Amino acid sequence: MSLLDCFCTSRTQVESLRPEKQSETNIHQYLVDEPAFSRLPPTTRAKDVICSTNVSHYELQVEIGRGFDNLTTVHLARHTPTGTLVTIKITNLENCTDERLKALQKAVILSHFFRHPNITTYWTVFTVGSWLWVISPFMAYGSASQLLKTYFPEGMSETLIRNILFGAVRGLSYLHQNGCIHRSIKASHILISGDGLVTLSGLSHLHSLVKHGQRHRAVYDFPQFSTSVQPWLSPELLRQDLHGYNVKSDIYSVGITACELASGQVPFQDMHRTQMLLQKLKGPPYSPLDVSIFPQSESRMKNSRSGVDSGIGESVLVSSGTRTGNSERLQTPSSKTFSPAFFSLVQLCLQQDPEKRPSASSLLSHVFFKQMKEESQDSILSLLPPKPSIALSPVSPWTEPECDFPDEKDSNWEF
Repeated sequence: MSLLDCFCTSRTQVESLRPEKQSETNIHQYLVDEPAFSRLPPTTRAKDVICSTNVSHYELQVEIGRGFDNLTTVHLARHTPTGTLVTIKITNLENCTDERLKALQKAVILSHFFRHPNITTYWTVFTVGSWLWVISPFMAYGSASQLLKTYFPEGMSETLIRNILFGAVRGLSYLHQNGCIHRSIKASHILISGDGLVTLSGLSHLHSLVKHGQRHRAVYDFPQFSTSVQPWLSPELLRQDLHGYNVKSDIYSVGITACELASGQVPFQDMHRTQMLLQKLKGPPYSPLDVSIFPQSESRMKNSRSGVDSGIGESVLVSSGTRTGNSERLQTPSSKTFSPAFFSLVQLCLQQDPEKRPSASSLLSHVFFKQMKEESQDSILSLLPPKPSIALSPVSPWTEPECDFPDEKDSNWEF
């Protein structure tokens, strides 16, 4: 039975969608156009993995987010046989278009073939009637976007940004090596566990460069339901021209995410798509750290002379001043200090010409990340607030809602 067949099961049936429950023929047919995925050892010990497909084994505690354009609710839950806290994403398949069903299918199946510590793991996937349940490890700190809203409204420190981006780029490098473009890199798709592990989520927008056994140099497919991610998308992806785009499109998104983490706000979030595209097409010396793409603010981001003086920070200041005036140079919601290495990283990622952007693997060797080799595994925890305390109480068993979810715009979790 294929995954799409499982979507059409009776409303009383509970059926596992894990790969081992799929027929070998269907798995082969799906993967024939996909890259050969590396099988690295999973970060979670086998005995800790939750594989139960019995809905009565899970107690939903509280809704902690929305995703997939509000078609998915994300819950903190307890696996009652073991007491383990898990995250459960619940999606009403009846509300999904064929295109969204295909996106879910891809995310669910590919998640079981990715084996990397910095890629979000799906432990178990099954249906409860017309509802898709995805069980994954509980990430105590949530997304980087939630951290910004709750603890760092004016942006994070450079050291914390380095730790978060390093884990995200490691995961991205793994995807690129396996011929996949993420197409949705942003702070809300970067999750942090209670022990400081950084993982990439948002696999529903993933696209493979491998078709019919051949790896293509570019793709021309535009994600049709990507309105919410447009501020992070590269100019070549937004252009939708004959040149297409490739994995370097994700590198541009890394640069935008770096600015998001530094400022606490999303660049271009209030711009019309046409204006956004025109801004991005200007290319260097334009910098998204410029005040022109952020909401009005009276504070200013300063350039530091500490660290490796590559001259990048100085050039950003000068170029920004020629466009906005000295009184508004690099204004963001934060007055923190950032090093030339940070400005260098951002400028490299945001090159208008994709060929001038570094690969994800070479980006890991950038001077901005060199300190990561000297920092311990626990360094990110020392930069985060104390792990949120969780007060759990017994709840009633899950029952199928009788109405659709309300339309809320604050969606910080996605597949």
